Amino acid sequence: MEKNITRLSKFLSYVLRHAPEEIGLVLGEGGWVATDDLIAKARANGQDLTPDILREIVATNDKKRFTLSPNGMRIRAAQGHSVAVDLELAPAAPPAVLYHGTAAAVLDKILAEGLKPQARRHVHLSADRETARKVGMRHGKPVVLLVAASRMRDDGLFFYQADNGVWLTEAVAPHYLTVKD
Repeated sequence: MEKNITRLSKFLSYVLRHAPEEIGLVLGEGGWVATDDLIAKARANGQDLTPDILREIVATNDKKRFTLSPNGMRIRAAQGHSVAVDLELAPAAPPAVLYHGTAAAVLDKILAEGLKPQARRHVHLSADRETARKVGMRHGKPVVLLVAASRMRDDGLFFYQADNGVWLTEAVAPHYLTVKD
């Protein structure tokens, strides 16, 4: 069952963040979709998703990638979209410092060009160093960068906090970055 949950969680990440059209979904305002519609379209595409399994995925996902509406009738990916979606997040005051985990292999490029969202809509930042280190490990030898978030905010740049606590911003210029490791 655990392998099935992991597989379905990856499927949900894919369709809710990157390719809703693959199963005939259209993301509504805020990136929300009706859970009944998601389940029906997933099942029509060979995925054994049920309301109970969907709730279990949302409740047990270690990165809290998904958000259910209070009434459980809608779901969305908390962040990480590559498709155009406005999560309707209000600008928020970040902590003085945020962290970004990356791979040592791309450090020189980042220090020269800054952090860019690449294929995503935003740059993802963590409130703690350990989370950033874990993110960096997914890409090779990890390096943690400190982001001078309060300085960025003072300079007029905006931050948003996703439902799962991840901090989002459009980009981070090199002069706001310091290598932690």
